[in-house]
Amino acid sequence: MMKRFGKFGGQFVPETLMNALIGLEREFMKAKEDESFLKEYAYYVKEYSGRPTPLYYAENLTKQLGGGKIYLKREDLNHTGAHKINNVIGQVLLARRMGKKRIIAETGAGQHGVATATICAMFGLKCEIYMGEEDVQRQSLNVFKMKLLGAKVNTVTSGTKTLKDATNEAIRDWVSNVGDTFYVIGSVVGPHPYPTMVRDFQRIIGDEVKEQIIEKEGRLPDYLIACVGGGSNAMGLFYPFAQEVDVKIYGVEAGGLGVDTEQHAATISKGSIGVIHGMMTYLLQDEYGQIMPVYSISAGLDYPGIGPEHAYYHSIGRVKYEVINDNEAIEGFQYLTKVEGIIPALESAHAIAYLMKLAPNTKKDDLIVVNLSGRGDKDIDTILNVIGSEKNEE
Repeated sequence: MMKRFGKFGGQFVPETLMNALIGLEREFMKAKEDESFLKEYAYYVKEYSGRPTPLYYAENLTKQLGGGKIYLKREDLNHTGAHKINNVIGQVLLARRMGKKRIIAETGAGQHGVATATICAMFGLKCEIYMGEEDVQRQSLNVFKMKLLGAKVNTVTSGTKTLKDATNEAIRDWVSNVGDTFYVIGSVVGPHPYPTMVRDFQRIIGDEVKEQIIEKEGRLPDYLIACVGGGSNAMGLFYPFAQEVDVKIYGVEAGGLGVDTEQHAATISKGSIGVIHGMMTYLLQDEYGQIMPVYSISAGLDYPGIGPEHAYYHSIGRVKYEVINDNEAIEGFQYLTKVEGIIPALESAHAIAYLMKLAPNTKKDDLIVVNLSGRGDKDIDTILNVIGSEKNEE
């Protein structure tokens, strides 16, 4: 298996983790060739998670925005409410295959944490989740769900108290307990083989889209759009189309309060190449190579790095990475809710906001697919704080 995507990726980890990573890669490669493992994975994503998720023709969006025909890939309809469970099912099955009894994970928006806690509950595995204190506060509903599911939630109070710091603590835990513990990373980030492994478990999104759009329209889409933090939902959609050169692909980064401020998470647009969490990629860092604080209204997107395969796609020009700020994302959140009756996660609202810019400039016979990576129940408190007073005055 390739350890790098061009110059990106690699294994920048303490020596104590190398054997664990080598063993993980070996077991993953064997599992990918094992019909019984693949059959078991297919069973759980279908019967437990609810796949395939629909590719929904958004007729109202299409009429209002003009331009091309818009489809939404409804990952929000997965069990637990987001695409994260696709990957968690695969990794936890791998953990069981390797005889690991204890599962740990990091989480930002809580969606990966809830998915991990859910699958651990189903399989009766001990589960601990690391989550930054700020995210614990703004995603309190998901924290409650994780605890209900039997997971221990470790609140991280170091650094910016968000996803980066939660990941740091999860890695420290793994270094200390690598013998009996499996670290379920939630995005296409981290040291090899995680970016490839997570991508392979998430590519089911794009594989389904290919089949569904051909069934509905008889051809491939002209545009793909997905939000990007670490980048797992986007990679899951993009990867099966990477060699389809006529398909234009857009990743949408979190612009926070604006890329002209220091409060954003636009890693590719404003970052530079460096090392974070065991991989070489684009990240937000200062002149001394120290990781800079990041910010987004969306807890799932405020990560200072990006998956190395995204960095590679950017470097070769295969994917265009655009920026949507908080206000635009809130507008996208409200717009989709009112127009289609679908409340999106704030992460997905970034993709919707970019769709609102792109779609009017496309042709009527163009086909556009947006990955709706999660549902917005978890973000209601955040939205209430931002627009609640405004609504109360109406």
